[in-house]
Amino acid sequence: MRQHRLGILLQSRPRYPELSCQSSAISPNATVECEIESATTGQGPARPRRADAVRNIAAIVEAAAECMSRDPDVSIAEIAAAAGVGRITLYGHFKTRAELVDAVLVRTVEQADMLLDATDTSGDPRAALVRLTAASWQIVDRFRNLTVVAQRELPPERMLAVHDRIMRRIESLIERGQRSGDFRTDLPTPWLVAVAVNLMHLAATETASGHVSSDEVPDLLSATLLAALAPQR
Repeated sequence: MRQHRLGILLQSRPRYPELSCQSSAISPNATVECEIESATTGQGPARPRRADAVRNIAAIVEAAAECMSRDPDVSIAEIAAAAGVGRITLYGHFKTRAELVDAVLVRTVEQADMLLDATDTSGDPRAALVRLTAASWQIVDRFRNLTVVAQRELPPERMLAVHDRIMRRIESLIERGQRSGDFRTDLPTPWLVAVAVNLMHLAATETASGHVSSDEVPDLLSATLLAALAPQR
């Protein structure tokens, strides 16, 4: 089944800087420690950065996350100002807007994955899916502008790569429900995972357009997914 995973699309993805971040929570005051690895050579990580460079990177990524969450069209100059650095310093760490967006997306998804770790997905797979959907929506709703920016700046295969751990979490739950007879087995699991992920993004779009309210979405998502995953009798 693994050979059918959507992840096979990632084999030819362009190489972006990998951002490894650690944070205790998603908050404007979170302390983030970041280390940028070499993205252009095949000789492993770049040499350690100076402490001031590490601080600048953390400040830039933090400021970019906050600014993009408020305004998807925020300028690089505004992000640099919010981070307390100049544009030259910012471009010294992130050569393009896409590189910066990539770093912000990786940071956000890593933190989201940490929060989802606290979600109880044990017991009945259907009830677990409802809980996971509700927890996921809280994150997507809060950071939906970041998704807009990322979809605009990054190729689809990169989006899939960054979300891989979260997709595996959904896949694991669906597979457990398939084994217990609660979820359908007549469709490929990767397709069902893709349906769940893209439905979440559609909900963000519909909320942004005012077609549905944010409070309505968890119930709408759960009802739709449970119907889509129901076994065929």
